[in-house]
Amino acid sequence: MRRTEGLPQNTDTQPPNTSHGRHMTVGTLQGFAAFSLSLPTGLLTAAFLSRHLGPENYGLLTVVSSIVVWVEGAITMGFGRTAIKFVAGAEDWRSVSTRFLQAQLLVSLITVLVLLLIAPVLASGLKSNELTGYLRLLALGIPFTTLFLIHQSILIGRGFFGSRALMTATYWISRMIFILLFVWIWPSVTSAILGLIAPYILGLIGSRFIINPKITGPSDFPIHHLWSFALPLFFYAIAISLFNRMDLFFVKGLIEDPQAAGFYSASQNLVLIPSLFLTSISPLLLSKMTFLCATGKKASARLMIRNALRLTFAALPLAGVAAGMAGELVSLIYGPAFFPAGPILRILIFSAIGLSLIVVSTSAILTANRPELTFRLILPVVISSFFVYAIIIPRFGSTGAAWVTTVLSWIGAVGFIIAVYQLWQTGLPTGTVIRSIIISIPAYTLAFSWHATGFMILLKLPVLSALVIAALLLSGECRIDEIAFLRSVFQSKQRKYPLKKKEVEL
Repeated sequence: MRRTEGLPQNTDTQPPNTSHGRHMTVGTLQGFAAFSLSLPTGLLTAAFLSRHLGPENYGLLTVVSSIVVWVEGAITMGFGRTAIKFVAGAEDWRSVSTRFLQAQLLVSLITVLVLLLIAPVLASGLKSNELTGYLRLLALGIPFTTLFLIHQSILIGRGFFGSRALMTATYWISRMIFILLFVWIWPSVTSAILGLIAPYILGLIGSRFIINPKITGPSDFPIHHLWSFALPLFFYAIAISLFNRMDLFFVKGLIEDPQAAGFYSASQNLVLIPSLFLTSISPLLLSKMTFLCATGKKASARLMIRNALRLTFAALPLAGVAAGMAGELVSLIYGPAFFPAGPILRILIFSAIGLSLIVVSTSAILTANRPELTFRLILPVVISSFFVYAIIIPRFGSTGAAWVTTVLSWIGAVGFIIAVYQLWQTGLPTGTVIRSIIISIPAYTLAFSWHATGFMILLKLPVLSALVIAALLLSGECRIDEIAFLRSVFQSKQRKYPLKKKEVEL
């Protein structure tokens, strides 16, 4: 029997309102533009750090940041997604925002205290005593990070997608500047950590200028409403954040070569960049779908889910291009010393699509008021990964870890997509799956066969990406009417003629 509890009744008897689609599309494009800065800034930063710190220290930095990012993800995702949902549907959004800011700050301070105390234990478990000081230093930045991110969620809930995109762009640019400046002045892991903290402080200050709900004072929003929705998401966030970084922890702990973690983290950092880009649609999707469901427009929300899943899976051929160029990309960005990271990236890049499908599906599940389902779906994936990593990594090394991560990511994605279909009676179109897989095969083959060196790689990547997009267009995955709709988004004047039927459906 299909589960539809919690879903609003559909009163959307008219075709979906294009103003919602236009607002969502503009917000998504703004978010994509902002997150696209993570690609050049992230690559430049990674290349700079790998050359100035070396494989061993770069590995230490990545392990430390992975631990803290995992903790931050666990305590912000639950509050962030919940804040988006309740702010989007609230009449008194300031009171709701105040409650979330207070809860987020309290949990952040407790987290800092815990990390300061257990840092020596974590460092000992990872067989690297110098991690203690690095962990404690980076932990001090957690309150700034979490408050910045909760302000981002409030902006999304209010529908201020452009302001959120502005702060995201500011973060990525300032992150690169601070890290390059600090490490250039004082080449060390400590200076790199200070460069990681500084942009969050700047972003928090900027966010308070845009939107400034009170952090102190009373709030009418019941605390039990917050926890009843946020607590299952808190456990989900812990689980998926742990899964995102668990392979690196196992590589660090089970492989004796001190450079192994550096090579693996180099590949993992390249995978995180497209993941951030693809999942930037998720919070916008949650905000807009919550609003649509609150106004009874379930059909419009269902169409948004379908198109979001389409967009994410259609990136598979681009992952194929990156996989075929893995060795060249690693050598160009990190230098010849990191060439062993190429085979790892060739496998791990496909996990980005699986994880992105999970994150996008999560927004659909949350809109249906089923937060506990997200944790139930991800928990088996995380538990099984513990045992599989422990068996595979000692035998097959870092490459085995990449295979385990990729396979489990896709298994989890299938489970989430099935849950979305049961809740919404929509999902990933079969045609999208078939077309994307068919295009991915020649995309990978061509990228692997076409050898390029030096900066010719920078020409090869956009050329192959353009061919992939052309193939998607010719295959019918990206339709002409969709392109016309996107073009109409940027028109400054109102249309004087009615929209065509297909554009209304979009």
